[in-house]
Amino acid sequence: MATAKKAPAKKATPAKKAAPAKTVAAPAKKVAAKKAAPAKKVAPAKKAAPAKKVAAKKAPAKKRTVNAAFMKALTPSSALAAVVGAAPLPRTEVVSKLWVYIKKNKLQDAVNKRMINADAKLKEVFGKLQVSMFEMAGLIGKHLK
Repeated sequence: MATAKKAPAKKATPAKKAAPAKTVAAPAKKVAAKKAAPAKKVAPAKKAAPAKKVAAKKAPAKKRTVNAAFMKALTPSSALAAVVGAAPLPRTEVVSKLWVYIKKNKLQDAVNKRMINADAKLKEVFGKLQVSMFEMAGLIGKHLK
């Protein structure tokens, strides 16, 4: 089918001479269309500008401030100091060091990873043999001053 389309184009060589008249008329139409097009583009651009200003107002957000209570260094009790060290630490660091100790000694329950099986040191801190990871923070608070 492609060869059939090419063959009439070759025979129409005299028609190509007549074609420049059509191409001259076509750019005239395009010029008229181009003159009308900018008028259409200007109106939507004005409508779009206020929408961008609304989005710009939402962009500046308040920066988060650090809560001083989290960063305050607290002294651990002797039972907790056996696990995390005796130096004063913020609560966040105490929890991080506890997790390092738990992972190092493989104290997470194999079936339910949310449960922590206490060894001798952690049993003094928790007061139980098994504690949920969500209970852990509350139980640690009793050992920090």
